[in-house]
Amino acid sequence: MSNLLEVKNLQVQFATRKTFATAVDDFSLSIAAGESVGLVGESGCGKTTTGLAIMRLLPNNGKVVGGEVRLNGVDLASLSEKEMEKQRGRTIALIPQDPMSSLNPTMKIGTQIGEGLRIHEGASDAEARKRALEVLEMVEMPRPAERLDQYPFELSGGLRQRVIIAMGLVCRPELLIADEPTTALDVTIQAQILDIIDSLRRELKMGVLLITHDMGVIAGRTDRVVVMYGGKKAEEAPTRQLFSSMRHPYTQALLASMPNLEGDVKRELTSIAGLPPDLTQPIVGCRFAPRCSRASDQCRAEEPALESVGEGVFACFHPVDGPVAVSIRSAESVVVETKESVELLRVEGLVKDFPIKGGLIRHTIGTVSAVANVSFTVGQGETFGLVGESGCGKTTIGRMVVGLEPLSGGAVYFDGKVVTDPKHRPTRQERRERQMMFQDPYSSLNPRMKVGDILGEPLDVHKVGSAKDRRQKVLSLLDTVGLDSRAADRYPHEFSGGQRQRIGFARALALEPRLIVADEPVSALDVSIQAQILNLMKELQRDKNLSYIFVSHDLAVVYYMADKIGVMYLGKLVEVGDAESVFRTPAHPYTQGLLNAVPVPDPDLNLERRGRQVTGELPSPVNPPSGCRFRTRCPYAQEKCANEEPVFQAFGPTQSAACHFPLKTPVSLSSK
Repeated sequence: MSNLLEVKNLQVQFATRKTFATAVDDFSLSIAAGESVGLVGESGCGKTTTGLAIMRLLPNNGKVVGGEVRLNGVDLASLSEKEMEKQRGRTIALIPQDPMSSLNPTMKIGTQIGEGLRIHEGASDAEARKRALEVLEMVEMPRPAERLDQYPFELSGGLRQRVIIAMGLVCRPELLIADEPTTALDVTIQAQILDIIDSLRRELKMGVLLITHDMGVIAGRTDRVVVMYGGKKAEEAPTRQLFSSMRHPYTQALLASMPNLEGDVKRELTSIAGLPPDLTQPIVGCRFAPRCSRASDQCRAEEPALESVGEGVFACFHPVDGPVAVSIRSAESVVVETKESVELLRVEGLVKDFPIKGGLIRHTIGTVSAVANVSFTVGQGETFGLVGESGCGKTTIGRMVVGLEPLSGGAVYFDGKVVTDPKHRPTRQERRERQMMFQDPYSSLNPRMKVGDILGEPLDVHKVGSAKDRRQKVLSLLDTVGLDSRAADRYPHEFSGGQRQRIGFARALALEPRLIVADEPVSALDVSIQAQILNLMKELQRDKNLSYIFVSHDLAVVYYMADKIGVMYLGKLVEVGDAESVFRTPAHPYTQGLLNAVPVPDPDLNLERRGRQVTGELPSPVNPPSGCRFRTRCPYAQEKCANEEPVFQAFGPTQSAACHFPLKTPVSLSSK
C-alpha cells in the first residue's frame, strides 16, 4: 500500500546575516492513511521546521534546498504558491502550537471556521455556518451553537484549541500536522484534545503527524515514533518497540529526563548536559557526541549511518539496549514516613474575591471567587506542591503569600507572625524572606537591563553591602545557578528559555529568602532543560534549607519536587497530604481524575487510562456550583453533593480530603 505522505532526504536552510543554518538535513519520513506518527525531540532539533516545510509555510529566510515532499504522489515542492494554496486546508491542515496567536481576534468563531469551506469549496455563508457547527460538535465543544458567535478572547485555552482543530477539519483533510497541540494546556484538557485527535483520525482515516517534545504524549497516541536531533533522524521505530527496546542514547536520555509517577523513588532526573549543536557551523561526526556519555573517538570523527533493528532504524555506533531501568512501586507497597519539621508558613482561611465591574460608572456587579477558605502549612526545608487546573486559584494563593496580592479574608503567618494584617508594616528583613519565581522568565526580566543589573537591583534596594560586595554577590548567584560570569554583561534576549529560568531563580535567591513561591517554573521547557532546573532547585533546597511552594498543573513534576501536596479545584482545596499517599492512594475523585490524565511514557498504561480522566469544562468562578464544587464533573455525584458542602476527613496520619463519597475509607467515621 502506498503512503499518504512521503518525505525523502529533506534539507531546509535558513539564511542568517553571515551564513546559512541547515535546520533539517537529509531527513525522511512516511505516513500512511489513518496512521499517527510522532516526531519528538528538543526545541531547535528541526521538528516544527519539518512540519512547516511540508506545508510550504517556511518564513522568508527559510528554503527547501534538497529532497522532496509528496502527498498522494504529488510533489508539493514543485507546485506554484497558488496551487499550494489549494492544498492547504483541503488535503493537508496544520494545528499550530499557540491557538491565540493563530486566531483572528476581530472575527467570530463561526466565521473563522467556515472560511476554509468558502474558499476551497465555494460554500455559501449558510452552508459554511452549518459545517462549522458540525465540526465544533465533532471536537466536543460545549454549547457549540453558542460558540459560533463568540470571539477568541471569550474562550479558554482548551476551547480555543478545539476551535483550531475544527478549522483544520472543516474541509476533511487527509493529513493533519499537530505541532505541540497541548503544550500550554492542563493535563485534563490535554487528554481530552489528544482523545479527540485520536478518535477523529480513526473515524476519518486521516494521517496525523504529532510533533512534541514530551515522550509521554506520544506513548499510546502514535503508531510509530521518529526521534530527531540536530536536524537529522536519530531513531525511528513502532511505538511499542521504541519504548521497550530503544537503541539511541538520545532517546534514552529524553525518556530518563521525565519525572515518573510510577517510579519507586524520587531519583535525580537525568539531564542532558550541554546544548544542541550550532547548525550554522559545519558538523563533523555524530551530532549528539558532545553530549553523549558513550561517545568515542569514532563518534567524534564519523557520522553514523542508519542501521535496521526489528521494524525500526537508529544511527549510533554505541547503542543502548532499552530505557533506563526504573523499579515500579505499587499502591499497596506505600509506607509513609512522617517527618517532623518546624513550621515556617501557615495560611488560615485564605479568601480572595475579585470584583466584576460593569455599567457606565464601572460599579461592582458581582465577584469572582478565586480562593475560598484555604488553609495549609509549610515546614522549614519542605516543598508544598499546589496542583490543579488553570483558574483554580493556585497562582493567586502564591501571590498572596509573598504579599503581591491583598487578601479578602483569612491570614498568612510566617515564622509565627501575622504578615497580612493591613496594620502590619513588614520590615525589610521580612520582605526579603519570601520571594517569587515567575512562570515566564522573559516577561518578568527587564529587557533593557543587563543580567548583572537585574540580579543586583534587589541588593541595591535593600542596601546589601558595598557596591563591590554586591557585584561579587551577583557573580556568586550566577555560579550558583550554573551560569558563566560573562552572563552578567548580557541581556535577557541573548539567553535560551532554560537559561532565563536560571536567571529568574537567581533573582529569587538574591536576598537569601527562606521561602520561594515557584509559579509553573518549568511548564514551557523541554524535558531535558526541565530536568536541569528541577535538579538544581532540589540541590539548593538541601544546601540552603529552602522552603518552596511549587505551583504547577504537571502532577509528575510536583510529585518529584514535593513533600506535601494540596489539590485545588475552583478556589478550594479538595485533598491535602504527603506526596506518596495523595499520588499512590488518592481519596478524592478529582485527584484520581488528574492522575489518570497524566501522559506516561508507557503505551499500554496510556491506553488503560484512556477515558478515565476528568472530563468537561471548569465551571465559572463567578457562579460556582452549590455544595461540592466538583459535583458537575464527578462520576460519583449524588443529591447530597449538591445540597451539602463536604468537610475534610482524615484518611491516614498525613492525608485528608473533602468528599461525600471518597475513593477510600476514612480513618474515623462519623456516628451517623
